[in-house]
Amino acid sequence: MSIELTIPTVGESITEVQISEWLKSEGDSVKQDEPLAVIDSQKTTFELPAPQNGRLVKIIAQAGDTVAVGAVVAQFEPDGEAKKAESNGKATEGKTPEPAKAATPPPENKKTVVAEKAEASPKNSGKETPPAPAKEAKKPETKPPLEPVKTKSLSAREEEVVPMTMLRRTAAQRLVEAQQTMAMLTTFNEVDMSAVQALRHEYQESFEKRHQVKLGLMSFFVKAAVDALKQYPAINAEIRGTDIIYRNYFDIGVAVSTERGLVVPVLRNAERLTFAEVEKAIGDFGRRAKEGKLKPDELSGGTFTITNGGIFGSLLSTPIINPPQSGILGLHSIQDRPMAVQGQVIIRPMMYLALTYDHRIVDGREAVQFLRRIKQAVETPARMLLEI
Repeated sequence: MSIELTIPTVGESITEVQISEWLKSEGDSVKQDEPLAVIDSQKTTFELPAPQNGRLVKIIAQAGDTVAVGAVVAQFEPDGEAKKAESNGKATEGKTPEPAKAATPPPENKKTVVAEKAEASPKNSGKETPPAPAKEAKKPETKPPLEPVKTKSLSAREEEVVPMTMLRRTAAQRLVEAQQTMAMLTTFNEVDMSAVQALRHEYQESFEKRHQVKLGLMSFFVKAAVDALKQYPAINAEIRGTDIIYRNYFDIGVAVSTERGLVVPVLRNAERLTFAEVEKAIGDFGRRAKEGKLKPDELSGGTFTITNGGIFGSLLSTPIINPPQSGILGLHSIQDRPMAVQGQVIIRPMMYLALTYDHRIVDGREAVQFLRRIKQAVETPARMLLEI
C-alpha cells in the first residue's frame, strides 16, 4: 500500500508553503531520508525527505504550486510493498488460467432489433453507416514544472519572467512594512581592526586546535554588540502597541545569504556564549542555510540583528531593520586607509560601521554612543573580557 506524503508543520504562523522543485521524478527509487523536493515557506527553505526506502509513485503537487500545511503532495511506495507485489506476480506465473465461463447473452433490446431491420431494408441497401467514433478517455491534466518564461523580440532583446519564491516575497513584504511603519535613521562610525587582526593571527592556531573551529570576526562583533546593548537597552527593545518592551536577554540574529534569499537565524542568549560557541553556531547556521535545513523556530524571536555586507565587498550601506526589532548593525569591508595616530599618518585596517535604528524608541544620542561603545570594544578586545 502506498504512503501519502504530506507537508509537515513548519511553524505556528505558517499555514501554506510553495513547492520550489522536485528533486526526484515519478518512478525513481530512493533511500530513507533522501530529499525528494525543496519546499519554500515564509521563513525558510527545507527539504521533504523520503520516509523510508522505496519509490516515488506519483507527484500530486507540481513545482510552483502553493499548498496548505498537511496537504498531500505525493504518493510513495515502500520497498516492502514493491517486493510483495513482485512476489505475488511470480506466484501466479506458470499456472494455466481457468477457462472463462460463457457469458449469458443480454436480453434482446427491441430498439436494437428495429435498427437492424432498418439497415437491411431496400431503402438503406448500398449505404454503409460509419461506426460511431469511440470516446477517448479523458486524461488528467498535469501542470508542468515551474520554469522561467523567456520572450524574444525581432531585435533579439530578451526578457525572463521568474516567479518570486515565497521566502523572497515574505522578505520583501517585511522590508516594505519596516519602511512604512518605522522612523528609521542610520548613523555611522569606523573602527580600527588592528587589535582583532593581531589576536586572530596570534591565537588562531591554538584556538582552532582546541575548539575545532576558526576564530572569525563575527564572534568579536556579537560580543561587542551584547556589551553595547547592555549599556543602551532601548536598542534591544521593541514597541508593542503603546508599550515599550525591554528585555534582559540578547538573542542576536545573524544575516545569512542563500541562493533563495536572505535568512536571519538567531543566536539565543548570546550573552552566555563563548567566542568558540558563537563561531560554531554561526558556521552551523551557514551550512544548514545553504542546505535548506534551518528550522522555523531558529529564524524568529531575535532582539537585534548583525549583517555583514563586507563579505561581498560592500564599503558602506544603510541596512533595514528586521521588525519588530529596533536596531540592526551593518559591517563592511576592511580596507587599509591612512589614519592620523598621535600626530603621525599610519596605515590601518579600517571598517565602517552602520547602525540603523527606530527613532521612535531610540534617540540619536543613544545611537551614536552605542556605536562608540562597539568601536571601543573591538579596538580594545580586553574590555569585553573584563566587562569594563
